[in-house]
Amino acid sequence: MSRVGKKPIPVPAGLKIDLKNNHMKVHGPKGELERTLHPDMIVELGESLVTVKRPTESKQHKSLHGLTRTLIANMFEGVSAGFVKKLEIEGVEYRAEMKGKTLVMSLGFSHLVNYDPVAGVKIEVPDPKKIVVSGIDKEKVGQTAAEIRSYRPPEPYKGKGVRYEGEKIRRKAGKSAVGTGF
Repeated sequence: MSRVGKKPIPVPAGLKIDLKNNHMKVHGPKGELERTLHPDMIVELGESLVTVKRPTESKQHKSLHGLTRTLIANMFEGVSAGFVKKLEIEGVEYRAEMKGKTLVMSLGFSHLVNYDPVAGVKIEVPDPKKIVVSGIDKEKVGQTAAEIRSYRPPEPYKGKGVRYEGEKIRRKAGKSAVGTGF
């Protein structure tokens, strides 16, 4: 059996779960999420645990088993605690600021880069070199952070660009002056 899929999911206190025909709605202190799960997966609701079972040992059911369990666990964590991705901006004259709900970034281009977040995602700029993306849906938070990073990914020579907090950039040596004789 799948090691991830067979683990029961503990239900945090304060969550209300509604499951009908593999359509799950989860209400929590941070908000509400809903998702339609694969119809082959068997989701059993207990008082304090949710378990996911698969009907057969086929390859597709094995892969869906762990995925379904992880999606449900992410829903529980999102509505109870939420998700946060932090980005750092490295480079001279690179900075970010919020104008209303729009993130405005100066990333070394001849123009400013504007980013409007999707519904359910909150973007904060505590200082001009840091961006905080938060929300209850893990997919939306991760996708938003990836889109912001994609405007100017860190380059390997000086490390300039937008990176995730704590991300290590493999640096390359630049040109060397060896063998410059005429």
